[in-house]
Amino acid sequence: MNGDTPGNTNETGQQPVNPIHTADKSHSYLSPTEGPLRSLPQRPTLAVAPTTSLRTALLQLNQSGGDAIIVVDKPSNLPLGIVTLKDLVYGMAQHGNNLDEPIATLMTGAPFTLPADAPAHRATVLMTKKGVRHVLLVEPDGSLCNLVSRSDLFGLRGGGAEVLAEAVTEAMDVDAMADAAAAIRKRGAELFTAGMGVENICEWMSALNDLVVIRIIELIEDEFDLPAVPWCWLVFGSEGRLEQTFSTDQDNGLIFLPGEEGETESLREAFLPFARVVNRGLDACGFTLCKGGIMAGNPLWCLSLSEWKGKFRNWMGNPDPMALMHSTIFFDFRPIYGTYELADDLRNWLIPLPPEHPRFLRAMAEEALTCDPPLNWIGGFVYDGGPEHPHSIDLKLHGARPFVDAARIWGLTHGIWATSTGDRLRSVGAAQKRELEETAAEVEAFHLIQRFRIRQQLTDEDPEDPNRVDPATLPDLNRLMLKEAFKQAKKLQLRLKLEHGL
Repeated sequence: MNGDTPGNTNETGQQPVNPIHTADKSHSYLSPTEGPLRSLPQRPTLAVAPTTSLRTALLQLNQSGGDAIIVVDKPSNLPLGIVTLKDLVYGMAQHGNNLDEPIATLMTGAPFTLPADAPAHRATVLMTKKGVRHVLLVEPDGSLCNLVSRSDLFGLRGGGAEVLAEAVTEAMDVDAMADAAAAIRKRGAELFTAGMGVENICEWMSALNDLVVIRIIELIEDEFDLPAVPWCWLVFGSEGRLEQTFSTDQDNGLIFLPGEEGETESLREAFLPFARVVNRGLDACGFTLCKGGIMAGNPLWCLSLSEWKGKFRNWMGNPDPMALMHSTIFFDFRPIYGTYELADDLRNWLIPLPPEHPRFLRAMAEEALTCDPPLNWIGGFVYDGGPEHPHSIDLKLHGARPFVDAARIWGLTHGIWATSTGDRLRSVGAAQKRELEETAAEVEAFHLIQRFRIRQQLTDEDPEDPNRVDPATLPDLNRLMLKEAFKQAKKLQLRLKLEHGL
């Protein structure tokens, strides 16, 4: 494997400070899936020196009520290994380890670690992929921060996720992956019908879909002699925001780090055939090819780290309306596979820049305001389907998009690390010290529209237009709820207008 793939045991790299640590704590309620691992509830972490006896370790573990012990180098607090309660019991019962022996004799060295400010979603996916139950959180200097177990994470909890994840990780070809992806969608539809919340179903499906993408890349990577340089597969748009629904195409790219700038073009040519096969593999698994060509197999989106920085610098420095319209989803990027540090470095570089380009933010607001929520001045529905789809509304374009665009703009303005619309709105609410009830109403309205979208996708027989709904077909209460959600979208857009003088 090339790069630091999910099979590796460690992931390092400086992470940006999340606003959750700097904003008013009473407003901090990022979701347990995309928020930073550091923000998960802290539990007493038992850390001992490698010379600690098994007897002492057992007593301390019993007193703490935990299920694992971290072995650390005491002067530096650097983690050396992990010993679970299962390891202790097995070691003594099966191998007769003496209670006076040092705990280092039973520890698993080089434990799985992640930066404390990495997204919890990343931990969910990688822990499932690696089949481990614990991850050690480390500070930028490598010192121990906390211990997180699978029970602390939510993305793949319940719903038969473990069986589906096992089917994905054990698939040996694209055909088997296509069957696994179809099973995920089928089970997701069942959970949605049974009443699982929209945010939870999107997180659940995003985690499993990430595993599908990872496995597809793994299978295809083995067929290519890829350059021995760091690289990472990126996703954008709804996948980057953890908001994939049941009808979605793929938006992805590739980032790599040349040893020398002169190697960039030859490296791109080496990566493109591999990326195109991955794109086709994803298409076979139900992630349709992007009609706009935003895929890693397109040389426009298979770029070096410096080229990606140049793209973002150009978008911010020269906000051409047409280019801006097509570039917004790139600001939702998220790493899926490979050397995650490349994506994290790109985001660290990017986060402080948008506030330095007010013309760019204003242009983004202007573009966002071209998509009005579908209500007229007296509160009636405005239909956009034309003669082909009379009396209908595109819930993606005129329903969800106003929330997505506003949340993205405010996220960029306030340096928000999260990419999901809900978490962006929550973090912005904290940064602006707005009332929790206001923010909760915005998030609820967005998820209500998403629920209508998903239901339409699961029942509509028109695959070419799966987000279009005729309000007349909805019960009276649902029509009223939809109007209230659109009113929240109008409020968001009014704030954008006032903030940017539009």
